[in-house]
Amino acid sequence: MLCHTSTLPTLKLLPKLGCANTGKHFRSIIQINCRSMAGSATSVTGKKLIRIDVSSDSVCPWCFVGKRNLDKAISSSKDQFDFQIKWHPFLLNPSAPKEGVNKRDFFREKFKSRSEQIIARMTDVFRGLGLEYNIDGLTGSTLDSHRLIYYAGQQGDDKQHDLVEELFLGYFTKAKYIGDREFLVESARKVGIEGAAEFLDDPNNGLKEVKEELNKYSSDISGVPYFVINDEQKLSGGQPPEAFLQAFQLAAQ
Repeated sequence: MLCHTSTLPTLKLLPKLGCANTGKHFRSIIQINCRSMAGSATSVTGKKLIRIDVSSDSVCPWCFVGKRNLDKAISSSKDQFDFQIKWHPFLLNPSAPKEGVNKRDFFREKFKSRSEQIIARMTDVFRGLGLEYNIDGLTGSTLDSHRLIYYAGQQGDDKQHDLVEELFLGYFTKAKYIGDREFLVESARKVGIEGAAEFLDDPNNGLKEVKEELNKYSSDISGVPYFVINDEQKLSGGQPPEAFLQAFQLAAQ
C-alpha cells in the first residue's frame, strides 16, 4: 500500500531543471511515497541510516548542481543521520561518439537558438556554487565513465561519491573530455581508487553491470538527476539543499 503526498507533510519547493535524453531540459518532480511507516534503518552508530540512490549522467550539469546541493544537505545533517550514497548510470545520449565532438558545436546542434541562453543560465547557476562553468573542450560517450564509477563503487561508496565529484569538476570546469582515458585514470588516482587503468583497458570490464543498472534504475525515468531516498522519497532535478533536508526527515519517520 502506498501513501501519497496528501497524507504526508507538504514539501514547499519550486520546480528545478534537469537534463532529459529527449534533448530538452525538464521540469523536476517531487514524489513522496512510502511503502511502510515503520521507519528507516539504524546504522552501527545508532543514527538513522539514509540510503540515497542517484541516477545521473557524467555530462549533465544539473546532476552536478544536484550533487553539490545534496552534499550541503548531508554536511548539515551528519549529527542526525548516517548516509549511504550509490550512483547509477543514465545515458543522455546513448549514441554519442567515443572519440568526442566539440562541446559548443554539440550545444548549438542540440539546443538550436536556445543554446546561448542555456549556456548563460548554467554559467549563473555554477557561479552561485562558486564554480566557473566551462563550455570548451569535447563531449561524447559517457560509457567509460559509468564503467569506472561502477568500479569505484566496488572499492567503497565514499570513493565512488568522490570520483563522481572529480569527473564533474574536470568536465564542467576544466574542459576535460569525459571519454579521455588519461582523465578518467587521473580522476580515479586522486580519490584513491586502485587498478583503474587496468580495469578500463578491457572494454568489457563493468559493461554487463552498467547495462544491468541502466535497466534497473533508469528504465522508468526520462531525465536526470533522479534521487531515491530510502526507497520512498523521490526527487528529480537540481533541487536546493532544503529539499533534501525535508526528504531526509520524511524518510527517517
